[in-house]
Amino acid sequence: MTLKLKRALSYFVKPVILSFIMVAGCTGPAKETLKTTIKQKEQVPKISPAKETIKPEKPTMTAPPVPSIEQPEAATLALKFTPQDLTTYKVTIQAERSVKFEGPLQNKASFKGGCTGDKIEITFTQQIKNVNEEGSAIAEITIKQLKYLAKIKDKLVLDFDSTKEKDPNNPLAKLIGQSYTIEITPWGEVSKIINTSSARAQVEGKAPNSKAALRLLSSEAIKKRHTIPALTEGIIKQPLSKGDSYSKIETLSFGMMGSKSYEKIYTLKEINSIDNHQLALLEMNAIPESTQSDSSFSKMFDNIETYTGQLKLDLTTGKVEECLEKLRLEWVVMEPQANQQEEPNVLRMTATRLYHLEKID
Repeated sequence: MTLKLKRALSYFVKPVILSFIMVAGCTGPAKETLKTTIKQKEQVPKISPAKETIKPEKPTMTAPPVPSIEQPEAATLALKFTPQDLTTYKVTIQAERSVKFEGPLQNKASFKGGCTGDKIEITFTQQIKNVNEEGSAIAEITIKQLKYLAKIKDKLVLDFDSTKEKDPNNPLAKLIGQSYTIEITPWGEVSKIINTSSARAQVEGKAPNSKAALRLLSSEAIKKRHTIPALTEGIIKQPLSKGDSYSKIETLSFGMMGSKSYEKIYTLKEINSIDNHQLALLEMNAIPESTQSDSSFSKMFDNIETYTGQLKLDLTTGKVEECLEKLRLEWVVMEPQANQQEEPNVLRMTATRLYHLEKID
């Protein structure tokens, strides 16, 4: 067995690595900072084609000109709010950690992996109560549907679906129809949580489902649910043209595996006019920062990671049509066997994170 794999497995038997799959969730709280530079698209010089004389053998007919659709030259990426406006959204947030053994090791009782994490889907309405001079809105959020799936080392510990729940006394079922009030800025940040007391009062208790319901009403969970990660304050002050990009730094903690920082680069790919609406499409690709706070343990592994996303924003209504961001991070250490016919021993640790917001109505 290679020294690298021996060291990794010696760590594995310690409680510190077991916590990687015993603690629900993918990462610790994320910290984000705006990288203020906005990169303008490169100007490609026009090249005049060489002149060529063509003598047609037969008369030709010229097709009638196609009416051109005027494309907007620039877009201001900001949310807009109208008092009493009511919009329905569905948000999905998923976070998982897993440890997997492959090869002969997977058959040894002392090496057992598993997956721990949760997936939450909430359908809610957002009604704008009023808008201040800066464009920020007071919004009342009402929960309409809820799905909550949680597992620890592959064992289901919570499986709730409000569309199938038959027990009206289940604290999670009591969340349906409950409301809370928040303040949202034009750049998609939850700047204030105004009132959750009425909803919290309905689910108070010490039972596991009560604690799960209260977690959904925590300040951290509410901000994560309603903040639009692709937007940021700096971009609403400078309209962007097709091809322009901006970036922000996000730092994530992975417990014993250390922390990682990413430069999330958002590029405006398209601005389309459809049915009298201007729609902007942005794509996100994240690049790991050169300075990382990797733990000594994580340095034993090879690293594979992808972090991508997109934003569809209706510039006319100022509403998000869809926002998707997904991170998959994998640490792998492998021991080739002396006999090439035998499967190598592999220790694979994975962390995933998903945020998906969709406009329903």
